[in-house]
Amino acid sequence: MLVLGVLITLAAGAVAAGTLGALSLNRFEAPGSESMRAKALLADRFGTGSPNLALLVTAKQGTVDDPAVAEAGRELTRELTGWAGDAWSYWTRGSATLRSEDARQALVLAWIPGDAHTVRRTVLPALTPEFTRDGPLVRVEVGGGDEVFRQVMEQARADFLRAEIVVLPLVLGLLWLVYRRFAAALVTLGVGVAAVAGALALIRAVTLFTDVSTFAANLALVMGVGLGVDYGLFVVFRFREELARGLPVSDAVGRTVATAGRTVLFSGVTVAAALAVLLVFPFPFLQSFGYAGLAVVLAAVPSATVLLPAALRVLGHRVAGRSPARERVFWREVAARVMRRPWSLGGAALAVVLLLGSPFLGIRFGVPDDRVLPESAPARQLYDQVRAGFPVEEADAVQVVAEQGAPSAGYAATLSRIDGVVRVDSAAGSFADGRPVEAPDATRFAAGGGTWLSVVASTGRLDLVADIRAAPAPFEVVVGGYPAELADYRDGVIGRLPLVAGLIVLITCVVLFAMTGSVVAPLKASALNLLSLSVMFGALVFLFQDRTGTIEPSIPILMFCVAYALSMDYEVFLLSRIKEEHDRTGDVVTSVQEGIARSAPLVTAAAAILAASFAVYATSGVVFLQMLGVGMALAVVVDATIIRGVLLPAAMALAGEANWWAPRLLRRRP
Repeated sequence: MLVLGVLITLAAGAVAAGTLGALSLNRFEAPGSESMRAKALLADRFGTGSPNLALLVTAKQGTVDDPAVAEAGRELTRELTGWAGDAWSYWTRGSATLRSEDARQALVLAWIPGDAHTVRRTVLPALTPEFTRDGPLVRVEVGGGDEVFRQVMEQARADFLRAEIVVLPLVLGLLWLVYRRFAAALVTLGVGVAAVAGALALIRAVTLFTDVSTFAANLALVMGVGLGVDYGLFVVFRFREELARGLPVSDAVGRTVATAGRTVLFSGVTVAAALAVLLVFPFPFLQSFGYAGLAVVLAAVPSATVLLPAALRVLGHRVAGRSPARERVFWREVAARVMRRPWSLGGAALAVVLLLGSPFLGIRFGVPDDRVLPESAPARQLYDQVRAGFPVEEADAVQVVAEQGAPSAGYAATLSRIDGVVRVDSAAGSFADGRPVEAPDATRFAAGGGTWLSVVASTGRLDLVADIRAAPAPFEVVVGGYPAELADYRDGVIGRLPLVAGLIVLITCVVLFAMTGSVVAPLKASALNLLSLSVMFGALVFLFQDRTGTIEPSIPILMFCVAYALSMDYEVFLLSRIKEEHDRTGDVVTSVQEGIARSAPLVTAAAAILAASFAVYATSGVVFLQMLGVGMALAVVVDATIIRGVLLPAAMALAGEANWWAPRLLRRRP
């Protein structure tokens, strides 16, 4: 089994080596939404779309209106047209919003057709260095939505490789501190390595059929190591315990698989179920993490229940170590003290958790922009200049498209009166505050019996999209553009949040009922998990929301699923030992104290290693990964200490024998 397992892991590693190159960073789009219909109609009928590329042109001397600079700008626009489906600039359209307020900078915008994978992996790697220039007349910098997230993709890939270098030695060192046996540390880390290799290989197979986000690799690495090591710790701790009872090695392995192996299986099902609900979302970005979570579990559970027991059978007493008697005494005393005063100590712990989670009440969901990148990133630097020097960001214009309809000056004037709208460009002319300001451009805004309008706003607020959609139109229209795409994506994500949360709680309660035979224990576990997650969400708002004013909804949802799964993982470990002691003694108080005493040292060690693994991403250059690293590390630490050390025994003491209650029809037969 060991030889076969090593060969499979090596083969998986060979397949996994090509996974990073097969991943992509999906756009924030909602398939089938109104904004996607507008996008398709603009491309097919009018040969244009929302600009996904921007060139910021800075005059070295004078202004962008100087004849030599203006000619250079027009030439740059013509050159960019050869790369894009449509390109325009301040010098070709004369739009004042494409020029900075000090007249030293101007923008060239372009629409490059194609999906995110094509644009970011095929076009931009060649285009960006070609147009990044610093000549005698002008300096040219490259940005745009797809360039921003191409740089995010590159940064995430670099962070993955750096995390690989840091995480494995870090975890190995922590495992040695836990075991004080190199053999035990090595085989436990081997479970994590096999889980990562297997997960990445499975993700590579998924990429043959659908797009998978680059961030899926980051999640697979940290969850593969963390979950694999968690399962390895649980199996090795139980094996040591059976050896300490005097069992022969072969019997100790058998007993370990029968007890710890069963718990690992239930934990794996719980984690897989919690992450599989991400597949409910019709968004490739979130579905990617569902694939990653399922892949990790499919690789980690066999590694911990088949390969690790084979390794323990070979290593035998070389894995044995000191008994964690001191730690058990400490946790037994903690549990006993809490159970003697469940109301006061449990209430104090609950107050601390609620206080830490209270910032979550002020969460504001929004959408990501270039500020997810570090300040040193070229695209971030470009948009810092745009925010500082330009009155509006015309690349974020809302597009109103009519497949059939004549140009309407009245409709354009109506849209220009909406609060926050700076200008409306249409085939009937350009309007501001209901008044015409420029001559019409029929060739750009009308074709084949249809027309479209560009609504330029002074603010990026997404509710502006709703105001535009609510405005009465003389013909049937669909509203698109980058703000509309993000608004539809945000609404689609938030709209499915109750369904996802409900599915997670329902599925995990069913799994825990199958393990414990109790209806109360799963409900109590779910409530405790939600309390630990409130601390994580509070930290997200407190630490990250001020950067852009909002939180992108996909990341909290991802973290909810991952953190809930890992919290339930520890709950399974604890409940399995408590249930085992209760079945043996029939005493509620003793079973809780003994179960916590035997499992808490393991949970503490596993939580420390998992938190350290996640914390590696706290230094990432991408805000998404920083949020994942900080939030998950905090959630794991709080869950393993305040939740499992105080609130769990307090709740168990208050419930008494009701902990194991089930309706007569659902009770197990002896």
